Amino acid sequence: MENSLILLLLLTPFFGFLFNVFFGKSVSKSVSGFIGTGAVVVSFIISIIYFLQVNESHQAIKVSLFDWITVSNFKLDFGILLDQLSLLWLLFVTGIGSLIHLYSISYMHDDENMHKFFAYLNLFVFFMITLVVGSNLLVMFIGWEGVGLCSYLLIGFWYKNQDYNNAAKKAFIMNRIGDLGFLIGMFILAYCFNSLDYSLIQSGIMVKGPVNADHLISIAALCLFIGATGKSAQLPLYTWLPDAMAGPTPVSALIHAATMVTAGIFMITRMNFLFDLAPYVQTIIAVVGATTALVAASIGIYQNDIKKVLAYSTVSQLGLMFLALGMGAYTVAVFHVITHAFFKACLFLGSGSVIHALHGEQDMRKMGGLRKAMPITFATMLISTLAIAGIFPFAGFWSKDEILMVAFEHNKVLWFVGTVASIMTAFYMFRLMYLTFFNDFRGTEEQKHHLHESPSLITLPLIILGALAAVGGLINLPGSMWLNHFIEPILKTKHEHHALGQQEYILMGVALAGALIGIGMAYSKFMKQKSVPVEDAQIQGFSKTIYNKYYVDEFYTFLIVKPLNSLSNFFRTTLEPALSKSVYGLGTLAVGIANKGKKLQNGSIGFYLFAFVIGFFAIIFYLFLYTFLVKIVSQWM
Repeated sequence: MENSLILLLLLTPFFGFLFNVFFGKSVSKSVSGFIGTGAVVVSFIISIIYFLQVNESHQAIKVSLFDWITVSNFKLDFGILLDQLSLLWLLFVTGIGSLIHLYSISYMHDDENMHKFFAYLNLFVFFMITLVVGSNLLVMFIGWEGVGLCSYLLIGFWYKNQDYNNAAKKAFIMNRIGDLGFLIGMFILAYCFNSLDYSLIQSGIMVKGPVNADHLISIAALCLFIGATGKSAQLPLYTWLPDAMAGPTPVSALIHAATMVTAGIFMITRMNFLFDLAPYVQTIIAVVGATTALVAASIGIYQNDIKKVLAYSTVSQLGLMFLALGMGAYTVAVFHVITHAFFKACLFLGSGSVIHALHGEQDMRKMGGLRKAMPITFATMLISTLAIAGIFPFAGFWSKDEILMVAFEHNKVLWFVGTVASIMTAFYMFRLMYLTFFNDFRGTEEQKHHLHESPSLITLPLIILGALAAVGGLINLPGSMWLNHFIEPILKTKHEHHALGQQEYILMGVALAGALIGIGMAYSKFMKQKSVPVEDAQIQGFSKTIYNKYYVDEFYTFLIVKPLNSLSNFFRTTLEPALSKSVYGLGTLAVGIANKGKKLQNGSIGFYLFAFVIGFFAIIFYLFLYTFLVKIVSQWM
């Protein structure tokens, strides 16, 4: 019974994928959408059942489905692990995933390939569940690669647009770079411990002790972190994520809030016992996270595409999560992952509602005044914006403040960087709100005439997510710290949580004041002055550098893409033709010899006898000559 329920949790989304692949085109679009949604809902219900069971018993559930690999003293099974960490991830992967699926039924209804879209969404959730529930790194890697594949399929879903295809390829290739690091890290751990099972690696580390952790284990931790930088879009492998906005908006919400980009945080938290033995790697993680948060936040200030603003916001928030991970505050990072999933899913789906109402328009300079026409979208996005800005008492206030408090305790410079990034977040998010929902409408008359609130299948997920963004911080309020106590069994080193004192209240006040400063600056510029961002060609100075994302893509193109293209062109235009001529030349020579030689096979018996006699005498002559020469040489010697 236990195994059957676990298999149902894992495979139900895969069955939804198969249904839409084989039967989706033959049924109505609504049936296709509801089957795909129902598949994820079933997994969500089963996740709740197991969550309640583990919460009550405090015992993880581990099941070995079958023996997988046995080579010499290396043995690995295909195991499922349902513990506190995996169940938390399952709840928001399947829960928010269900809402995104429900939203997509209406959002994608006019698309001719709606069944294919739901097939890809179901497959995405299936691989994310696989990533989360695996009991070892190899099962995780299956899901890890699977979500990379699905991101490629979904980002390039509208494949007739070549720019979207390029964005999909960029995401796929940049993730492969990070995944190479993941693979190397796995090989090192397999060499050190003869296993990739989490529990066996942890027990092996406890037996060997930290003395042996200076070299290979530290290198393994660094390699795993490289994998995380690709999947969770950290410097220098972050540029794929903003381009991933090419996909339909529900895809953006699924990637940014519930699935792919959270995989890196999950993996590092899962392997916390490894990273705790590599303090230098942890320092690198913290510095990379803080830098990513600041760089992405500064870019977000100048973006005018509503989805690009949210994309850079995601990169920045992920940076804050890595800042917490680098300081060993795994529970704090997980807390922010969960609250971020609530408000970022709501923001992306809300932006999709706006784009839906404006018939595909994404430029905020051509929006404005939408709050009266779209009151539900406006209200839910406002709540989520307050949450991500860190305004009391919304969810983001609690989780972001904990990150900044931990940073202040460990490194004042990184705390300052995180605080500046948070102020920028408040500014560009309220810039988005003011440009989109306030002042006069700046679109076309036709768009203005057709402005309306989105259908209920779109607004219902927004309402649920908006409510979660408002109250999601309750899961880890100071004093109760339910999340910390729940997740504590999977952590090797317990993070100390201090009671709120004068310093903590001051830090909370500073963070709140910073958020209000950012909001005030946005209000002054975009409400009082009614400023609208200038056209791209008019941007000058350093603002142009930031608007062009510090020319990182151009740098990669110059340093990597162009040399590789030049090398491949050399192979194609010069080396390959030369090699082809050589190969074809040998073939031509063989054919020529064959054409001459086949004339000897003319069917004449007399000619064959003559050739036999000549050959026979040639052999006799050779043997006589050889004997004679040997005799002469022996006499001379």
